[in-house]
Amino acid sequence: MEPLTERQVRRSFINCSQGEARALTLPKDFDALDRAELELLGWRDPKAPLRGYLVVEGDGGALGIAVRAADTRMSGRITAMCLLCQTSQSGDAVSLFTARRTGAAGRNGNTVGTYICADLRCAQRVRTEIPPWLQDRDPAEVVAERVAELRERVRGFVDAVRG
Repeated sequence: MEPLTERQVRRSFINCSQGEARALTLPKDFDALDRAELELLGWRDPKAPLRGYLVVEGDGGALGIAVRAADTRMSGRITAMCLLCQTSQSGDAVSLFTARRTGAAGRNGNTVGTYICADLRCAQRVRTEIPPWLQDRDPAEVVAERVAELRERVRGFVDAVRG
């Protein structure tokens, strides 16, 4: 992802108002992030614990969506998989996130949802958590493949938000 300014991030959101985008809290380490190593910038809003944000590079620049976590969490005694980074974790580390759709559908209350890492740090996981069945392959090749797949799945989710 190309380096982004705070203004670019705030202007990237496609499913919330300009006022909502101005009011969101950026990650506390935003200025220190190595965005060259991030295919997806994801974070939870510390001022609104159920709110989160995903920003991915699109064809015309950054695309951001605001998401909302489910009020309840899955049990930590089960295993669940994030459908973006496809990392298996305990159930309480994965949450159902919904995003309001854009346009008239969003104004009518329509949403789309998927299961995502509760901390929205999928970009770090695809680089550091190699599944056991892929550990006999070249690590750089596996990371490159997982990064490309993450980018594709996130864009698919953004496309679903667009309708």
